[in-house]
Amino acid sequence: MIVEQNHDYKVLVVDDEPTNLRVIREILSDNYKLSFAKSGEDALNIVNKDRPDLILLDVMMPGMTGFEVCTKLKSQDKTKSIPIIFVTALSDETDETMGFEVGAVDYITKPVSPAVVKARVKTHLSLTQADELRITRLQIIQRLGKAAEYKDNETGMHVMRMSHYSEVIALAYGLTKIHAENILNAAPMHDIGKIGIPDSIILKPGKLTDEEFAVMKTHPQIGAEILGETTSELLSLAKSISLTHHEKWDGTGYPNQLKGEEIPIEGRIVAIADVFDALTSKRPYKEAWPIEKTMEFIHSQKGIHFDPELVGVLDQELDKILKIKNTWTD
Repeated sequence: MIVEQNHDYKVLVVDDEPTNLRVIREILSDNYKLSFAKSGEDALNIVNKDRPDLILLDVMMPGMTGFEVCTKLKSQDKTKSIPIIFVTALSDETDETMGFEVGAVDYITKPVSPAVVKARVKTHLSLTQADELRITRLQIIQRLGKAAEYKDNETGMHVMRMSHYSEVIALAYGLTKIHAENILNAAPMHDIGKIGIPDSIILKPGKLTDEEFAVMKTHPQIGAEILGETTSELLSLAKSISLTHHEKWDGTGYPNQLKGEEIPIEGRIVAIADVFDALTSKRPYKEAWPIEKTMEFIHSQKGIHFDPELVGVLDQELDKILKIKNTWTD
């Protein structure tokens, strides 16, 4: 194995022809850390020892073919996300289709064009970087949500349930799948601001005094300040949810007394999902309400606390909501 260290990104080139390896080396060595394998077996050994960021993989090789190597890598959790580009002389449409079916992200035909190789490698590494950034942001949100649980008397299952309720409601309301999924992932941040509330208030077993409740009502603003200004769509959504999930349709909520559609849709959705789960769950200070009593209360708050349309959506999706409730039990 030959390794050239020229860049943070690691690219594995797999081809049984030394000439082809030299060509790729000349094209990419100035920009990437390259490693080379002359067989499928060697490629798998290299990947297991030093995971590359991308693989350029020949199809027709003695022993294990490129298709077989790709299938093997895609079957393993630790390697399935590595983008694989087939570099091959095969031009039949069936061969190309099979390559995509086994998990390749692209095809480059031989003899290769240096410009094409550089462009394809750069593109797929950029996509990988963007995906890793998205995953990292999501993990940050999940960990912050976990941190907030340590300051609250609600359970982690509450966060899971209300987040999934929110996704169901968002989809039924007509939001896109991506928007609904983002709400699912951002909703665990709704009470992150409770980190800034004194334990004497947030862990108090009895009813809060007016002064204590005034302090508690600052947690949405604290949450927004924790999440801060960001270019991340997911973090921006989490900030909006944190700041607005205690607003009420009639304008009597907090912290900004927003009214009706002044409240962002994600705040309105999380509000009804949060209250539904809080009422139907047992807490140290109360028993779980029956579903019928909970829905009666929510209907009594239609147009007062809750967006009237979302109350109808909750009715419509109640079977799905109850399945989630039974899945994520305390």
